[in-house]
Amino acid sequence: MFNKASLLLAVTLAISAAAGPALSEPAARGTAIPMRKRSSLTRSDGVFDKDKAIASTVIAVNKHRQNLINLQKNKGVEAFNEGAEIKALATIPIDVEARMQQRAVKRQSEKLTDEEDDEEWAGKISVGTPAQSFLIDFDTGSSDLWIPSSSCTSSTCSSKSKYTASASSTSSKKSGTFSISYGDGSTVSGPVYSETVTVAKIKATKQYFSPVTTLSSSFKDDPVDGILGLAFPAISNLNQNPFFVTANDAGSVDANQFGFYLASSGSELYLGGTNSDLYSGDIEFNSVDSSGGFWQATGAKAKVGSTSAVTGFQTIIDSGTTLMYGPPAAVKKLFAKVTGSKLYDSTNGSLQWAGYYSYPCASPPTISFNWGGKDWTISAANLNLGQTETGSKDCVSSLAAQDLGLGTDVWLLGDAFMKNVYTVFDFDQEAVGFAELA
Repeated sequence: MFNKASLLLAVTLAISAAAGPALSEPAARGTAIPMRKRSSLTRSDGVFDKDKAIASTVIAVNKHRQNLINLQKNKGVEAFNEGAEIKALATIPIDVEARMQQRAVKRQSEKLTDEEDDEEWAGKISVGTPAQSFLIDFDTGSSDLWIPSSSCTSSTCSSKSKYTASASSTSSKKSGTFSISYGDGSTVSGPVYSETVTVAKIKATKQYFSPVTTLSSSFKDDPVDGILGLAFPAISNLNQNPFFVTANDAGSVDANQFGFYLASSGSELYLGGTNSDLYSGDIEFNSVDSSGGFWQATGAKAKVGSTSAVTGFQTIIDSGTTLMYGPPAAVKKLFAKVTGSKLYDSTNGSLQWAGYYSYPCASPPTISFNWGGKDWTISAANLNLGQTETGSKDCVSSLAAQDLGLGTDVWLLGDAFMKNVYTVFDFDQEAVGFAELA
């Protein structure tokens, strides 16, 4: 959900041109919104930032743990993938948290400078009437919208934009509460409201969301105010339609799909279609199993070069997760085909089941994913999280071994994958599409 890498993201609405033979081509109309920065998983000296990666993994684990809790509440355990289970809440190891706190104190005493790769996929939205503005992380791996409330008085909320219900004529308080647990032992929680929510001129009225009154310290140094989920209703903590579903049901978008372009510049989320200027050729659509609430493409295989290393698994495409994760046994099998690879670290305190792999920096492997069509390759730049240590000839891979509890054959592909392709999420077809970058 956090620690996104390398750029300014623009959010754009509407059109589809050359969107593939099965799709309609809505009329062009759009606008762009510039994005803000956040930290990467590579230090300024080119070395892999293991502490940040562990913290990022803890957040990803707990995010999908909460998704499974929501899915069980909304649809029952029968909606789980085979082998899926709600695991214990993961925690950031004490030594990792202490080092991160020490670095935060050191940064506060130094003159701040921007770093080239210090970016996040996030953009502005407005909530209420008149509009109140918030910086939001757009997340295809969750389904709820939450922002800080003016009633939140913790130090974490002090630097955030806060929603004031009494200042909006369209605010309506609902019954129930919203709550998510994070790995630092704290939570994001608050009441439930409905409101008018606008993203890039696309408006959803009576949209359910939570103005949270308790905000996890995980967000203290994060520039975003909150999260806007773009997955299916089945994993909604609020058990309500996510923003894009609400907007489409109201006829506010030209097509029931949206596209992500994540790159070194000019990146955007395109709501209501696709931006054909950003990709070339046809979009290859692959069916998803939406019963579990995720954008979960089926029938995948992972390849090293031209060799299939792992076959017949499922892949959740998640813009709210930085890295790529696969079941430990499957990822081990893949890296067994990578010359010179080795397990970099698998004993991270409470994350003993996590595994980061390294490979020779001078000869990065060609790792790709295939759903029955093209091989979609991870570029050397997007695979490389940095050297294992200063002066090392080995680099850490953005594909890690991680048991997320999502199922025995389920992989999670985050931004490290999405930065290599133009990605389209289509509700009508229940499919995820990929296209070559222009």
